Amino acid sequence: MQLGRALLHALHNAGISVLYQDRQMKTVWARNMSAPWASETADGKDLLSQAQAERIHAAKLGVIESGNADQLELSIPGSQGVRWFQLWIDADRGEAGDVLGVVTTMVETTEQKRREQTLKALLREVSHRSKNLLAIIQSIATQTGRYTETLSEFLARFRGRLQSLASSQDLVTSSNWRGAALQELVSGQVGRYSADLAKSLRFTGENPYLNPNAALHIGLAMHELAVNSVSYGALSRPEGHVEVRARLEPENGSEPNLLLTWTEAVGDAPRNEKRFGSVALERVVPMSLNGSATLEIGKGRMEYRLTVPHGNFETD
Repeated sequence: MQLGRALLHALHNAGISVLYQDRQMKTVWARNMSAPWASETADGKDLLSQAQAERIHAAKLGVIESGNADQLELSIPGSQGVRWFQLWIDADRGEAGDVLGVVTTMVETTEQKRREQTLKALLREVSHRSKNLLAIIQSIATQTGRYTETLSEFLARFRGRLQSLASSQDLVTSSNWRGAALQELVSGQVGRYSADLAKSLRFTGENPYLNPNAALHIGLAMHELAVNSVSYGALSRPEGHVEVRARLEPENGSEPNLLLTWTEAVGDAPRNEKRFGSVALERVVPMSLNGSATLEIGKGRMEYRLTVPHGNFETD
């Protein structure tokens, strides 16, 4: 009796239902039976569809006939979503080996199923984003090679761009793929080339949350601007600084766009030929965001203006 009570408690705590039926499918005993396995629910409506009931009935008859165990998986719609159950149907044999009845064990696997579905969705998302990231890397490699003349120059520039991409990707990953805050992204990229970020970067304006694609591409733009600044601009001087302003601009009554402006004092930068930096800033980044950009250098001053459509960020 103590063992029986212990087993009943175990069945209840584990959410396991057990049903014993004879060869004529009459119920001999049942333990821990609740909806949908009870004959009727509280409101009198059977939760099992006719097709599901017939499937279970046929499986039990098959076990009685053959003596071989069977296993089923069922999904049952409910008020709080679909519930999943695993059914094991075993033959109960007498001393002579003949089948006396069937034992049906029902275990709810809804949480396990939901975890599996969530994991599959996450893996699909990771695969999708990995492909996008590889496409970006391939584009960077191609463009870097197009605008460099020696292998050592290519490797130096390519490593820097990969490290920039990795820095932005770290922010995206730490947010569970939601994206990255603009100010944190800009600070991270400029900070890689500054010993005192508080002096070298002046960020003002809005701080929207960028989606993953926008974070990676704007991070690349900030990297190119920072590298150029270290070489020819404000960050090449100990007292120099760059200014980054972020402003939301309404457009025709729709959601506002983000206007991102980088301004700094510059020296004489070579502008007689296109380089990857300018191509990335004026073409690659804005095209990837469905936005637009301008890069102006003159009279000791450089200004980069990037317009980012609202679909690339959120402000709430």
